[in-house]
Amino acid sequence: MDTKEKFKDFVKQNPALLKHVKDGTMTWQKFYEIYDLYGEDESAWKDYLTVETAAAAATSFDLIGFLKRIDLDSIQNGVNSMQRVLGLLQDISSNKKSDNVTQKPRPLYKHFDD
Repeated sequence: MDTKEKFKDFVKQNPALLKHVKDGTMTWQKFYEIYDLYGEDESAWKDYLTVETAAAAATSFDLIGFLKRIDLDSIQNGVNSMQRVLGLLQDISSNKKSDNVTQKPRPLYKHFDD
C-alpha cells in the first residue's frame, strides 16, 4: 500500500484531524507532509489528536450535567401515575370478564317481569 492510501486510512481512524482542517488551523497538505515524514508516530500527532480526547471528556461532562438536572421525584410520580392507570384498566377488564360469566342471557319469550 502506498503512502497516500496509508494516510487516508490514518485520517479515517483519527477524525479529530478534520476539525483542524475545518477551522483553518491546518490543511490536508500539511497533515500529509507530517505523515510522510513521521508516519503514525504519536509524538508528531499529539497536538492534533488530543482534541478528540478533550471533546470526549466534554461530552461526558455534558451528560453528567444533564443527569444532574433530571428531577427524579417527577419521574417517580409519573411512573406511579402510570401504574395506577394500568391497575385501574386491569380491574375494569377483569370486572367485565367476571360480569359476563355470572349473567345469564334473558330468554326471548319473557318480557320484563312476566
